[in-house]
Amino acid sequence: MKTRFLVMMSLLLAVTFTACGGGSKTPEVFSVNGKCGMCEKRIEKAALAVDGVSKADWNIETHKMEVSFDSSKTNLDKIEAAIAEVGHDTDLHKASDEVYNKLSGCCQYRTESKKEDSCSNIKM
Repeated sequence: MKTRFLVMMSLLLAVTFTACGGGSKTPEVFSVNGKCGMCEKRIEKAALAVDGVSKADWNIETHKMEVSFDSSKTNLDKIEAAIAEVGHDTDLHKASDEVYNKLSGCCQYRTESKKEDSCSNIKM
């Protein structure tokens, strides 16, 4: 009888842990600066590279990023820092000038007077 009880309790705990996924999936929306399809690809790739991020979708028109992530593995600060490291300013982090200046002309969003090069308005 004790063995049966222990087996049932173990199964119950396993099912509960599996259902919870070990951490909650937290959807968040925040702003990310960028201008073109190349920006979109770079921004989403940077977010998805953060351990725990399961979804990353940047909207080129609204400049809003929607991410879903396991809050037991990461947080919004880490995700935004990863995006800033590839040259894009977010609500919480500004890209360094060194990284930003390496972006293609069409990806440089800080000044409108920048001459755009051939990647202008590319949708990927």
